[in-house]
Amino acid sequence: MQQQQPVRRYNNIRMKSVSLKDMTRRDSQMNEDRVMIFIDGSNLYHSLKKFFNRVDIDMGKFCEKLLGRRRLIRIYYYNAKVGRREEPERYKDQQTFFASVGAVPYTELRLGHLVYNNWPSTPPYEKGVDVQLATDLLTHSFKNNYDTAILVAGDNDYVGALQAVKDNGKHVEVALFGKERTSRQLREVADRIISMDGRFLRGCWKNQVAPGRNIGRNTNINVNNRVTEKSEALQEVAPEP
Repeated sequence: MQQQQPVRRYNNIRMKSVSLKDMTRRDSQMNEDRVMIFIDGSNLYHSLKKFFNRVDIDMGKFCEKLLGRRRLIRIYYYNAKVGRREEPERYKDQQTFFASVGAVPYTELRLGHLVYNNWPSTPPYEKGVDVQLATDLLTHSFKNNYDTAILVAGDNDYVGALQAVKDNGKHVEVALFGKERTSRQLREVADRIISMDGRFLRGCWKNQVAPGRNIGRNTNINVNNRVTEKSEALQEVAPEP
C-alpha cells in the first residue's frame, strides 16, 4: 500500500527563467514528472481582484512558476463566454483576452457560457465550466497523460474528482489564495498546496508596478488602468445555481 505523502506548502519558490516551450522538452536538468495545469479562470480572476486588487496576470509566467523544472504536457484554461447579443462590448474585449491566453504555448481554452435570465436585472451565471474541468481532470488521469495535476481553483466541488485522480495513482497539487481556513476540503485532499501569495506571484504580472503606485515624484498615473479595464471583460457573474 502506497504511503500518502504529507501536505507541503510553497511559500517562496525561486526558479530560473525558463520558457514554457523549454519545459516541454526532455532535458537532463529537468524533472521527468509530467504535469498538466487546470485553471478555473473565473476563480483566478476573482481571487486576484480580491487579494491583490489587480488582474493583469501574465498567464505564461504564472504557469512557469507553477511548473518549476518539471515537464509541461498541457495547460487547460476554463471560463464562460459573455453573451454577444447581451453584452457586445464586453464580448469583444473578452475575445481579445481569450486570444492572449490561447497564445500561451501548449494552452487549450475550454469555454462554457453565461446563462442570462431576466437580464439585465439579474446577473448571468456560468454553465458547464466546472463539469468540463472535472471531466478533463479524470479523463487525462485514466488515459495516463500526466503524473501530476495542478489545479488552480478554490471550489470544494472539485474534491471528488481530485480524490479519484489520487486513487488512480496520480499526484495532485492545488494552488490556493487566502489563509488556511479557506477551501478546507481542497486543502485536505491535495498532496501539495501552493500558496498564491505576493512572493509567489512576484514576476508574474504584466506590469511590475502595482496599481495605485506612483511613477516618479510628481505623478499619480496608474499604469495598470488600461490592462485592468480590459481584464474586466471576465466580469462579475453569479455562481451556477
